[in-house]
Amino acid sequence: MIDRATVDKIIDAARIVDVVGEFVTLKKSGVNYKGLCPFHDDRNPSFMVSPSKNICHCFVCGKGGTPANFLMEHEQITYPEALRWLAKKYNIEIVEKELTDEEREAQSERESMFIVNEWAKDWFHDILKNDPDGIAIGKQYFRSRGIRDDIIEKFQLGYSPQKRDALTVAAQAKGYKSEFLVKTGLCIENEKGAYDRYSGRAIFPWFNVSGKVVAFGGRVLDSRTKGVAQKYVNSPDSEIYHKERELYGIYQAKKAIVKEDRVFMVEGYTDVIAMHQAGIENVVANSGTALSTYQIHMLHRFTNNITLLYDGDEAGIHAAMRGTDMLLEDGMNIKVLLLPDGDDPDSFARKHSTEELKRYIEENQTDFITFKSRLTVENVTDPVKRSEAIGGIVKSISVIPDQILRSTYLSDFAHRINMKEQTLVAEMNKYIRKGLEDKEKDKRNITPNTNPIGDGGFADEGNTYPQEQLAQDAPLTLHTPAEQASSVEVLLVREIVRHGEEIIFNDVETEDGQKISLSVSQYIDFDLSQDGLKMASPLHRQILSEAVAHQGEPGFKAETYFCSHPDMQISQLATSLAIDRHQLGGRFEMKDREDTLCQRVLHLVMDYRLDIVESRLKEIQRELLQVGRDRDRMMELLKEHKETKEIRDALAKRLGTDLVV
Repeated sequence: MIDRATVDKIIDAARIVDVVGEFVTLKKSGVNYKGLCPFHDDRNPSFMVSPSKNICHCFVCGKGGTPANFLMEHEQITYPEALRWLAKKYNIEIVEKELTDEEREAQSERESMFIVNEWAKDWFHDILKNDPDGIAIGKQYFRSRGIRDDIIEKFQLGYSPQKRDALTVAAQAKGYKSEFLVKTGLCIENEKGAYDRYSGRAIFPWFNVSGKVVAFGGRVLDSRTKGVAQKYVNSPDSEIYHKERELYGIYQAKKAIVKEDRVFMVEGYTDVIAMHQAGIENVVANSGTALSTYQIHMLHRFTNNITLLYDGDEAGIHAAMRGTDMLLEDGMNIKVLLLPDGDDPDSFARKHSTEELKRYIEENQTDFITFKSRLTVENVTDPVKRSEAIGGIVKSISVIPDQILRSTYLSDFAHRINMKEQTLVAEMNKYIRKGLEDKEKDKRNITPNTNPIGDGGFADEGNTYPQEQLAQDAPLTLHTPAEQASSVEVLLVREIVRHGEEIIFNDVETEDGQKISLSVSQYIDFDLSQDGLKMASPLHRQILSEAVAHQGEPGFKAETYFCSHPDMQISQLATSLAIDRHQLGGRFEMKDREDTLCQRVLHLVMDYRLDIVESRLKEIQRELLQVGRDRDRMMELLKEHKETKEIRDALAKRLGTDLVV
């Protein structure tokens, strides 16, 4: 772990223009710099770099941040890895925090396995390039597949000699322990000793998303494939490799996936390599297994869009059907393309130019629901099989989280199969209800007090909603709006990010007679907490909480702290609020220079309270329409409506706003 002093030294040294300039061509624009955004297909420079604030921000896609955050997004690396990248650039020595014996032992074992794998990758690659058998057998195999030397280098392909202990002997001669050769899966140990797992095979190293070698795949060469049970042998699971958590080619593809906002999923190593050679780099392989939730979440970090690209035989169709419901449930937009004439992506890519390949994909890929409909429903006359197939597609549609997209797919499907949409809606609602019931059962089975969100919220499909209300003795129960944060809430957070540490009240007398000062963040937190109110957005709540927690620290500056935050969501939000060219809309707009900071914050807090009151008024009105003949409840609601309206009018008067409900 990097100690705090070293982290501060790295952050202080890193200059945003230097770092971004290594990846983006920047031109001076007043006191700032501009360039084409590296995170989307940008034709007009929309990427702003501010030397004074030491941050960058794209006004189209919203991505950016501090030097470390920019590297995390651009290189798809972790915060510690970004810090190490910057430390190397600015020649800063990394000082690691002292670890416990257990931590040191675990870290040492993992690092040893990574070191052994890195050495093995280089050894296999060197054999391919320089050993006579490597050149004659291994390199000839890659040549026969049409793989160029630059692609061999890009994927660090290699060859393992046919001698059963060649790698074992070479590794031990270099001082590597047999323990780690076995734990990584490079060697297999029996009563006779250790021997190589991959002897006589072409080698495909697996890199994780950070570029570390976690595993290998070894392919028997063409002359030996007949009668061989396993054409490919892969590394077993280990401390550093779990097959369901990794994707072949993700390290080489991640930048292209972000830039193209799409990932192509293929089956094998050579499919990935052939696509890269054809000029399409946003491609990964799951190596013939069903997609796992870990792999889906990894891909979702880079894009919402995935195209399944397989050959058109029965195995390809089966591969296209695996894991698709999990992709849909995770909010991924799926397209499918089965290649013609028995081609797989490898052979098809080698037959066509880059332009032809891209054009064919664009013209022939289809959304998953259409693909599944054509395959399982259309032209099927057997009533039972047709009914089962329709039910399967409706079930797939039911897991899509976006209600509008779900409705669009269902309407299109009903039209496609000439069936009443209401019938399909009723069937889909059954699946949705069952899904909710299953989730509720899962929640009940969870051990109490394990909610990772902590006090103050409950989780629902990845979102957090507040569940607090005013104290029992409050005259009126108001709920913080649980829907998307209002523009006023965003304006409040903007003030916290820009001025959170600045004192706006001096000598405030407390109940016990003491005098204190209140900063922007402290005042907002204090005012809202008086009535048990909290912001709608969990991210906004976290920013307010951390601003208050760090208030007393020497040198604390909210803007620097949040723009440099290791949480990418917080840093990107803070950056957009710190560098934003435009005022956010709302009930009122006010330039920073037109009023004092104190007046702005006071006005915003009252405006936010007004939002909450208006939201409650609307809830009461909706309930009045549904209350029916329950006279007692109706009278309660009418009384609450009157009290709430009085509070609303008082707030509106203080704000100088005329409202009618």
